[in-house]
Amino acid sequence: MKLGHFPYVLACALACAAGPAAAVDNDDFNYDTTEDLYQVCVITPDQPEHVAADFACRAFIEATVQYHDAVSDRKKMKRLICYPANATVADGRRAFLSWAEANKDNAERMGEQPVVGVVRALAAKYPCR
Repeated sequence: MKLGHFPYVLACALACAAGPAAAVDNDDFNYDTTEDLYQVCVITPDQPEHVAADFACRAFIEATVQYHDAVSDRKKMKRLICYPANATVADGRRAFLSWAEANKDNAERMGEQPVVGVVRALAAKYPCR
């Protein structure tokens, strides 16, 4: 995935996340569970917290992929996600939202750490063969 400007995006997300939220609770921005991340990522453009949620969702997914790539490349570890070169963070977000929607009634999956949920979602969309 093309991953750039992460520090800027993260700074914007953190600055914007301090504002009031209607559809998400401030605790959702703690990212304790995959459900928390899902609630942030499903915010629609017509909601006042959309900008903060959009940056926060993108930053989390981007950071997860960057970490996966760095660890698997440097440590010669088996890759869990094998996305094509032209995949974007927006593609990753769609994959996560689709996976989370399909698993929203699975309390165990949605209760996992959000990094695990993102990796599960991206591995399902972009499996390594």
